[in-house]
Amino acid sequence: MNSVLSRIVVSILSLSASVSFANFDHQLFDQLLKKHVVSLKNSQVTQVKYGQLKLSTEHQRLRTYLNKMGQINYSEFNTWSKDEQMTFLINGYNAWTIELILSKYPDLSSIRDLGSLIQTPWKKKFIPLLDKNYSLDEIEDQLRKYNDPRIHFAVNCASIGCPALRPEAYQSSKLDQQLEQATHLFLSDKKRNYIENDTIYISSIFKWYKKDFELGWKQTHSVSQFLSMYPKALSLNSVQTNALKQQKIKIKYLEYDWRLNKTP
Repeated sequence: MNSVLSRIVVSILSLSASVSFANFDHQLFDQLLKKHVVSLKNSQVTQVKYGQLKLSTEHQRLRTYLNKMGQINYSEFNTWSKDEQMTFLINGYNAWTIELILSKYPDLSSIRDLGSLIQTPWKKKFIPLLDKNYSLDEIEDQLRKYNDPRIHFAVNCASIGCPALRPEAYQSSKLDQQLEQATHLFLSDKKRNYIENDTIYISSIFKWYKKDFELGWKQTHSVSQFLSMYPKALSLNSVQTNALKQQKIKIKYLEYDWRLNKTP
């Protein structure tokens, strides 16, 4: 009997530990984003109040959140669901990008100013996460393994050309909804994606990560097929949508705007 009770207690404790690890709290980052991210054009575009975030108290709150993220080890991370893992990595990417900008703000006009002749800012291994030091590129590479190309509209590179930084943290309980909304918002911005006659002009994101849109997410195997899933966001009529599905629309990529996404 004692043996049975012992096994039950161990099982309960193990389950409790798993649940506590899975429920990583993103509330602090959520509060910071709601306070310091300004939405424009119906949230298609956002700007960040880096000057206010640079204040000692606010910056310390961001670092507290980052320190908590750094306490999660890889074995704990592996007990989480796919949505919990993706949420953690998306928020981590965005939070560490803000931290990187604050390291030199206001003495920069673009995130690319933080690179060098031999290393881009995305290659810097400055992020203590999951038992190692990651670069922003490596976090994004981890996210790409989940085969959901919508992540490219969730991570933010602190530039005007990037998909908008949400004025809230991503949450595993509504991740699909948030990713879908982020995709719609980005595609509906006519400065970054629009169609004219038989040509669609789209963000260079689709060129850089072309392979991610060819891996069969929701039975889409090309950038054109992916775009055809969002006719309303792109203001496509039925003829244009069908032409996209059949890859009969020409694609041209727009120049990327690397200027910092700061408030005036």
